[in-house]
Amino acid sequence: MPNLKDIKSRINSVQNTKKITKAMKMVAAAKVKRAESTVKAGRPFAEELITLFRQMLGTVDEFSVSGLKVERGLDNYPELLTRREVKAEGLLVITSNKGLAGAYNANILKAALHRVKENTAKGIKTYIYVVGQKGVSGLKHKSGDYEVVKTYLSIANNPTATGANIIAEDIAEDFVSGKIDRIDIITTRFNNMMSYKVMDFEILPVEVEKAESHELDAVMIFEPSAHSVLQQLVPMYITNSIYHALLEANASELASRMTAMSAASNNAEEMITTLTVDYNKARQAAITQELVEIVSGAQGVQGG
Repeated sequence: MPNLKDIKSRINSVQNTKKITKAMKMVAAAKVKRAESTVKAGRPFAEELITLFRQMLGTVDEFSVSGLKVERGLDNYPELLTRREVKAEGLLVITSNKGLAGAYNANILKAALHRVKENTAKGIKTYIYVVGQKGVSGLKHKSGDYEVVKTYLSIANNPTATGANIIAEDIAEDFVSGKIDRIDIITTRFNNMMSYKVMDFEILPVEVEKAESHELDAVMIFEPSAHSVLQQLVPMYITNSIYHALLEANASELASRMTAMSAASNNAEEMITTLTVDYNKARQAAITQELVEIVSGAQGVQGG
């Protein structure tokens, strides 16, 4: 049986760990509430943007950049709407910078590597764009036929529309140049404080079902033209889709960390209880041994 000093040292160590996990749980709980509010506030805008996009596509018969200024890949909206044979696919994998969030990052990387395996079987090359340090370090130690072409670390800590736009410009440039023929996002969808779901969806080429005639407004006037409006709307749709994916991932990460730290705190409490029992048993055994030695010594003196 371990001595009293060793058991006491373990109890102190677990108590210190419990303080840390409890503090991390409280921080995550405070942050996840704000993140949840941001996610839920952004969902209606995303839905309305899709509705507007569908209406726009239903009113324009041919897509053209004729007469429009095209300086970057995001400006070439006809190309971003064009579907072609997939020979190379890009994956935007959204992870976190920090760990201690349960299986959150592992689940995302598992889904990404599964897609890589599927692409390899089809003869499709995979290029990966990684958000978050955990994704970068995780993919370094994994085998597979893929190439990490871009990494975004600061964006994982603070999802912003500006950060989403940077990612959108990078993937649009590679798509328009023909380096990749399709881009999917692998991220998580926040459900509630206790759960999230790993999901993936296509971001390029942009594919939104056209609105039916009965869904269109009776009169839609575009200034200066429908093409110029689409040139603004397509990049907005892509950027907002990425931004919303970042927000969902951030909320999911915090919820996962809160759950993991809660479980760790509970485990620490159970371990402290078990160690305290062991400590009391060892202490009682030591006291009993001392009493036996005293009695034995006294009997020896009397016998002498």
